[in-house]
Amino acid sequence: MILYDHPASGNCMKARILLRQLELPYERVQVDLFKGETRTPEHFARNPDGRVPVLELDSGETIAESNAILLHLAEGTPYLPTAGLARTRVHAWMFFEQSRIEAELAYARFLHLSGRDEQMPEVYASRLERGIDALAAFDRGLSDGRDFAAGGDFSVADVALYAYVHCADDAGADLQRHEHIGGWIERVEAQPRFENDLEPLPAHASARPV
Repeated sequence: MILYDHPASGNCMKARILLRQLELPYERVQVDLFKGETRTPEHFARNPDGRVPVLELDSGETIAESNAILLHLAEGTPYLPTAGLARTRVHAWMFFEQSRIEAELAYARFLHLSGRDEQMPEVYASRLERGIDALAAFDRGLSDGRDFAAGGDFSVADVALYAYVHCADDAGADLQRHEHIGGWIERVEAQPRFENDLEPLPAHASARPV
């Protein structure tokens, strides 16, 4: 398998986390989204939307979208329940992650770290406010004493949520305001073969003068 990714992308880190946990061999190819390398005909052939990560299977077929990659890799493993309500709950949190955490909190983080919050202060403030609200929703989801997002067992929902929840402070949020998220982060990071290898944004991603 080949993983086309970027080291500063939390979405890409999701795939790397699960590949390590499953001990699956793969080749890693960096595609610099900040230099336009995802907008080439070659990469559009892998993903028509021109984003990373993209997983190329041994058959040559490709899978785009980070959570789709997680679900494909986790099929038949302990990280994804068999069909039924337990699996549906995993899917529900993964949909929440993409529509609320990734779309709002992760975008606020990018604006803040790249200096674009100064260029688009109203957009940044709106995304941050909605991102903080998403964190509060996730914290309420953990308030029943469950260890992990979808219940008692660690799943790909936790991998998906971890990507941008764990670094919410980078967006300007305060994780300490949320009673249950800190313990959840510790439990995720304690999983076998877990590694947080998210790198900082490269200098050329910044909108600030250098």
